[in-house]
Formats: sequence, C-alpha cells, structure tokens
Amino acid sequence: MTRFAGFGEAAVDFYDGLEADNSKAYWTDHRHVYESDVRAPMQALLAEVEDEFGPTKLFRPYRDVRFSADKTLYKTHCGAMAGRFYVEIGPAGLMAAGGYYRMAPDQLAAYRTAAAEDRRGGDLARVVARLRRRGIEIGGERLRTRPRGIAPDHPRVELLRHKGLYGWRRWPPDDVLHERGALERVVSTWRELRPLVDWLTEHVGPSTLPQRR
Repeated sequence: MTRFAGFGEAAVDFYDGLEADNSKAYWTDHRHVYESDVRAPMQALLAEVEDEFGPTKLFRPYRDVRFSADKTLYKTHCGAMAGRFYVEIGPAGLMAAGGYYRMAPDQLAAYRTAAAEDRRGGDLARVVARLRRRGIEIGGERLRTRPRGIAPDHPRVELLRHKGLYGWRRWPPDDVLHERGALERVVSTWRELRPLVDWLTEHVGPSTLPQRR
C-alpha cells in the first residue's frame, strides 16, 4: 500500500484550470496531472482510512449530463467516500464531511420521527451543538418552513426542517494540503463527526425503497 504523503503540488492549479476551461482538450492535455497529483494521492488516503471508517469509493471525474441542463463535462473537484464520511479536494482546498447528504422519503420520515422526540431529538441537538462549538459547519437541504404537523414553537424546529444533515469543515489551499497533515485533518474531523453519523445510522439507517435506474 502506498503511504499517503499529501496531494500533488499541481492539484489545485489543475482544478483552477479546469474551472476556466472545462473541455475535453484541457482534460486530455492535463490528465497526467489529475492521475499523479489528485487521483493517486486520494486513493492512498482512502486505503489508510478504510479500516476505521468503512468501505471507500472514489467518485468518477466525469459528470452525468444525460438529464441535466448543465452540459459541463467534468467535475471541478475530486470527491470520495469512506462509509458515511466524505472528503473532497478542489479549487477551494480540502473538505471533510460526514452525515446524510440527502435522505430518501422513508429515511426522512424516520429522521423526523426521531428528531421530534424529546429523548432521541434531544441527543441529536446536543451532538449538533457540540459540533458547532468546535467550528464544524452544519449543512443539508432544508424546507423553507416547518414540516407539516410540527408546531412553530417546537424546540427542534430548525433541525426538523432538514432534508439532509451533515457536518463539514474546509481548509483553503495551503502547504499542509501537500503533506501528510492533510490526512490528519480529514481523520480528526471524521472522528469529531462520528457521533452525528452514529445517530443517523441508528435512528435513520439505509433506505429500503427501490433504487431509481
């Protein structure tokens, strides 16, 4: 196994260029940079975290444009998963996250039931508050107003508006991105996020609905 030693020096420049010229010509001319400075280091990072955080997946760099009005060919970042944890490198630097990015209808129903209850919802509120105190941002698509049947003065009305729930932290491009310290940033943030991921795993879990093809 190749030991992670940081992302390549040209990783951010590669994505800066791809944002400016998202074309097959640019990709072909610079693919060797993607392979050496982005893909290979990300694979090394994933190999080191898999035992602790779960099965890993490196997302493909090509966008699925079949049903999208945006016909941009290539993703302007490299993202990967380890279980319910996420890592990304791109023009904005390095990001580590964990949680449920988007919930299926059955997951959302289970989430709202649990979050509305005093005991389970109270546990979630304390986890989220602790993460915020540690400087972790809380994200996820939300309803514009409260869900149907939820009182406007419910103590967790803001959490109940979420249709996805995750925590994340980002580091702008710096020297650490190209060192082993980038792995330490990701792992330490994922460990901080584990209580949130554990709560969602216990009280929401995977969707049982058929997958769309």
